Amino acid sequence: MWEAHGDASGTTFLLQDREVEGLQFLKDDQWYRAPIIPDAIVFNVGDQLEIMTNGIYKSPIHRVVTNKERERITAAFFFAPDPTSVVEPAEGLIDENRPRRYKKIVDYTANYFEFFQKGMRPIDDLKI
Repeated sequence: MWEAHGDASGTTFLLQDREVEGLQFLKDDQWYRAPIIPDAIVFNVGDQLEIMTNGIYKSPIHRVVTNKERERITAAFFFAPDPTSVVEPAEGLIDENRPRRYKKIVDYTANYFEFFQKGMRPIDDLKI
């Protein structure tokens, strides 16, 4: 089983195995299986998109559970801003009713892996 995590990307597209489940999402402290839907693409919001939308879209905590009896093949495609880009909430999504919720950051992905090795999420460190 992979450790529970949110994706460092802006978005992630998954082409799941056609027969073997494994992807699970955490909601209200309970794990739920992502069903297999033939020919569907699973779209995950990543941490960087959560920051850019000022928390309107959430990066879900998820994990992958292995199947001891059957192989599972999934293709994952990660899309993220250039590492030199500043990632921050879009100005149009900040107002008196919805204040800025995240600090600016450059190279979120590098920070992600540094925090991940410590068992932490960098997005939590960026919250205001």
